[in-house]
Order: sequence, then C-alpha cells, then structure tokens
Amino acid sequence: MNAAAIIEQPLGRLGMDSLPFWEMLQHPTEENLINGFIGGGAACVVVIGIVVVCALITFFGKWRALWSEWLTSPDHKKIGIMYVVVALVMLARAVIEAILMRLQQAVGLGGGFLAPDHFAQLFSTHGTIMIFFMAMPFLIGVINYVMPLQIGARDVSFPVLNSISLGLTAAAAMLVMVSLVIGQFSTGGWFGYPPYTETAFTPDVGPDYWIWALTLSSVGTTLTGINFAVTIYKERAPGMTLMRMPLFTWTALCTSILMIFAMPPLTVATAQLALDRYLGFHYFTNALGGNMMNFMNLFWLFGHPEVYILILPSFGIYSEVVATFSGKALFGYRSLVLATMTIAVLSFTVWVHHFFTMGQSANINAVFGIASMLIGIPTGVKIYEWMATMYRGRVRLTVPMVYAIGFILLFVLGGITGIILANPAIDYQVHNTVFLVAHFHNVAIPGVLFGLLAGYHFWFPKVFGFRLDERWGMISALCWLFGFMLAFFPLYALGLMGLPRRTVAYFNPAYQPLEIVAFLGALLIGCALLALLIQGWVSIKHRNENRVFAGDPWDGRSLEWAVSAPPPEYNFPVLPVVNDADAFAAAKEFGVAYQQPDEFVDIKLPRNSAMGPVLGGLGFVMAFGLVWHIWWLVIVCALGTLAAIIVRGFARDTVQTVPASVVKEEHGRWLDAVQHAAAISRAAECDPANEGLAEQGAAGATS
Repeated sequence: MNAAAIIEQPLGRLGMDSLPFWEMLQHPTEENLINGFIGGGAACVVVIGIVVVCALITFFGKWRALWSEWLTSPDHKKIGIMYVVVALVMLARAVIEAILMRLQQAVGLGGGFLAPDHFAQLFSTHGTIMIFFMAMPFLIGVINYVMPLQIGARDVSFPVLNSISLGLTAAAAMLVMVSLVIGQFSTGGWFGYPPYTETAFTPDVGPDYWIWALTLSSVGTTLTGINFAVTIYKERAPGMTLMRMPLFTWTALCTSILMIFAMPPLTVATAQLALDRYLGFHYFTNALGGNMMNFMNLFWLFGHPEVYILILPSFGIYSEVVATFSGKALFGYRSLVLATMTIAVLSFTVWVHHFFTMGQSANINAVFGIASMLIGIPTGVKIYEWMATMYRGRVRLTVPMVYAIGFILLFVLGGITGIILANPAIDYQVHNTVFLVAHFHNVAIPGVLFGLLAGYHFWFPKVFGFRLDERWGMISALCWLFGFMLAFFPLYALGLMGLPRRTVAYFNPAYQPLEIVAFLGALLIGCALLALLIQGWVSIKHRNENRVFAGDPWDGRSLEWAVSAPPPEYNFPVLPVVNDADAFAAAKEFGVAYQQPDEFVDIKLPRNSAMGPVLGGLGFVMAFGLVWHIWWLVIVCALGTLAAIIVRGFARDTVQTVPASVVKEEHGRWLDAVQHAAAISRAAECDPANEGLAEQGAAGATS
C-alpha cells in the first residue's frame, strides 16, 4: 500500500468483474449461465430484501423508533431479540443453500448443474453461517433475554458493551451477506484451512471475507462471554447462591467461560492468516518456516470447545422444558450441574480428534481418543436424568417438549457415532467421507438447533406477551424431525460406501438413490422453515386471542415467569429474595407468588447509547475496505472508531431514573390483571383461555 496506489485505485480491487453475473456475461457457456443466474438471483434477493425492509420502515415512519427504541437501546431484552432476528435471517439463507447442495448431489451422477467453485462456496457459507451467524447469535440472544431474568437482575453488568457485541456480530453477518452481491465468499470451507486459503492458492477476496467476518464475530463473542460471566457472578438476586441457579443459567455460565477462553485462539488464527495474505508473513505457508498445522491446532483449540458453546445452552433449555412440561423439579439437579461443568472442562482436551488422519503419533491419537470417549459420560448422565424427570411426571406434549423428546432419541444416535469416531483406527477410514457429515449434523441439529427452537417456543410468550400458534408449531417440529432423519441418515450409509465429503459430483450410480432420499429430506426441512414463518404470521394475526400478560402460561418454575409478559424495562419492581432452586414454583406453592411490595424505590437504568450501531457500522465498512484493499476507507474507519471511543469516554449523563410512582403504577396494573385472569389447568394451557395464570399460582394472587 502506498499513496500513489490509493490515488490511482481508490476502489482497490473492486470493479465490474466483482458482480456475480459478470462471468456469465463475458463467457456465456451453459455452466456459467446456470451458475450466474443462481448467483445473480441470490444477490437480487438480498438487494430486494434490503430495499423492501427500508421501504416498509419509511412507509410506516419507524426510522426514529427503530433507532431510539431498538438499535441504541442497552436493554438486554431488546438486544436478545435482535440477536435472534439476525439468527433467523441467516438460518433462512443457510437452509436454502443446504437444499441447493442436496439437489446438486441428487443429480450429481456424472456432473450436475453447479460448478465446483460455486459448490465449494455453498458449503463454505453454509457451515460458516450455521456455526457463527445462526447458532451463536441465537444462543446469545436467548441467554441475553432469559438469564438476567432468571437470576433476578435488572440487566447485564455492561449494557453498552452488550450493544457493541451485537453491533460487531451484525456487522460480520452483513459482511457474509454482501459477499453474495459483490465478489464471492471463500471456497476453503467453514474452517478455512491454509495453505489453500493462502494468497498463492486463492488470491481472490473469498478468504478475506471469511477472515474479517470471523474476526468481527469472535471479538464480539469474547466480549459477550466476559459480560455474561460477570453478570452471573455479580448480579444474582439476594439468596440466589450458585446451587440455587436454574440449570439454564448454569449452562450460560459454563458457555460464557468457554467463550472467554476458546474464542481468542480463533481470533489469533484469523489474524495470523490475514498477516500472511496482506503483509507476506509466513505463519502457515509451505515455505520460509510456516506450518499449516499450527493453524489447525489453533482453529480446533477453538473449534471443539465451540461445539459445547453451542450445545450447552440447548442442554439448559431442555432442562427447563423437561421440568416444566413434566410438572416436576429436575431429577438430580446437583449431578446435572456437575455434568455441565465436567463437559466444559473436557471440551478443551479433545481437539486433536479433528485431525487423527494428519500424521501425529499413535500415542497422541490414543490419548485424545480416550478423552473424546470420556466426554460421553457426563452427557449420558444428562440424558438419563431428563428421562428420570419425565418418569411419572404429568408430561404435556407441547411443541417444546416434542423438540426435547426428538432430541433425546436423535442425539443419542449421534453420540454413539461420536464414540465410534473417537476410535482413531475407525476415524481414519471414514474421516473424509460423508459419514462424518452425518455424525456432525446428527449432533448439531438435534443438540443445538432443536434446543434453540424449543427455547424460542418456550419463552416466546414471555418475550412478546402472546403464545405462538400450537398447530403450525407442531407441523414445523415434525417436519424438522423427519426432515433431519431423511436428509442425514442416508449419509451414514453413503459414507460407509466411500462417498467423499465436499464432493460436487460422483461417478458411482450406487450413490444416487440415497442422495435423492437426502434431497427429499432437505426439502422437508425447507417445509419446516416455511411452517415456522407461517406460524409467526398466524400468531401475530391472532395475538389478541392469545395474550398472556399475567406472565406464567406454562406453570413455570424460575424467576422469569414471576413478572408480566412482556416484562417491564427494569425487570423487577423490587429485586426478589431467593430461598429455593425453583424460586417461583416455591413462591406459588406457599401462596406468595403475586405480592405487593412494602415500598417502591426509584430504579436507575442505563441511557441509550449509539456505541453499538456506530462501532458495528464502522467495523463493517472497515472490514469491507480490508477485503477490497480500499485503504483510505480503512484509515477513515479506524480514525472514526478511535474518535467514537474517545467521545464515549467523555459521556457523563449515562443513567436514567424510573420514578417509584411509575414502578408502583405498572406493578399494580399487572397485579390487577393477575387477579382477574382465569387460572388454567395444564390441560388447557394451549387454549385461548390461557391468560398467563397457571392454576397452582392462583392461590398466591392478592390485590
């Protein structure tokens, strides 16, 4: 980079050939036309989607409200909702890409319709999105919303930092979306292995999009982990000892610790790869002292704890769902806590099983193989204790419970194949086949996605004040369950038959029947996503018939159900005093669940801050400039970031006060709604009669 180059090429590498349909126009071969139309169509969907959203916001005059009530809000609940919105948007793109890949492989005998590079982009973006921009924002959003309520806190410890983390994550997700429109994404997989992603092999912008998207995301996630851990350690309500925390909060704590220690290796790995590509360093090259295995060790030192960053919150959700819809306290609470902590510790001891085939000694492989098998023990403890909780319980087959039961059945199968793959000799045979693809999805989809969807349905009434449509929710859940089985069970057989993973085409006709079955499963998953969207539309349309303002539609057990739905901005009028692990269930049992406090006090909350969207926007533009070598833009954004931080340092009016009179009035309105609500039985909780007051809780209602 020099001043002359900046003046002569102000847009860096950006040009007409960066458009997705450029190659099709220059060389209109059949292959280029097909791939150009697919790529151009995807780009048009992104652009049209942005235009439509902006037009709707303008038409309804909501720009000011969007800025002041959402984007700049430090409220953990609103930030949690925005995280989940990002996750659902990215889920839609990733599912469409998965269907396209399965279609290619269904017709891939001898060729298919996708070019190899296009197919490589699809599996790279699909994996990157599902791990970093669907699962991570989804779980962070759920933790953001629920955890402070469960521990009886007003907010997280660092509300503005929470907004900044969201801004960085959203910026990274936008960068991935922009790669559909300008340039192309990496073809190096979601793991970005060098030397393939080094400049000598891939000089285009794809790996750069991957590097900066993951860097922004990993920095935001590290900050989130610190924020959540401090919140759980320091903000718990009086009387809430560690062993009185709900299981979901325990999994959030262990996940936060994993984030703090697992995300920095990823940040270091992407930074070193960037130094290789931009400044000619040789960390991971094949020459001048580089060693690509250093990247793999760093990446998987992050990557396997990452698996448990994704799964542990879902384990916490299943614990809440199973206990609530079985009408029982969790069986073996302490052993579930111990199992959670054991999984968190062991997750750092197994990363080498990701490269059993790469040449280390048999002794090292044996050690990590044994460690990989050991982690199945605490996981098995959890499965047995969830089943014990259901045993002789009053189980209600609601949508969250269907996801939980489907998870138990399917995750056990995935876990068994994980134990098989922990044997280095077996792993050596099937590591680079679709058997491994089947195993990973068999763990990730039931273990992560089903849990997050269960949590989405479980806490939706608390978030928005009305229940989701049960019928469409059940249709979606069943489509997810059976679609998953159809899409991935055939891959076990195909892997044993020798089909390599990441293969765009094949020449053995024996593969095709099972590939067609897998494609039908992918279509069913697409139907599940469509049913989820229809459920949202139907639920919003009929929201007034399904209001649950009283706040406890499922006869909940923990503190998030002890306030209105949705909760006030300050969460609790007076911080609760906790004397039991199931604090709200105990309060209902003793008839003190709905009480008027003796006195109210003014509540101090953080004021809105523009730091989150500003730093997120600057991060996005800076990363875009780095991808395309637009150096003046990078410099401007770097200076803008520094200026924003300095300006924030001089801010003094950072707190707002909610008067005690307002708190008293809002709390009185909620107690009045509770008193006039009809207490419903468990059998009627999905009926319109459910106003958010469980039958057992009625005894505790007072005026």
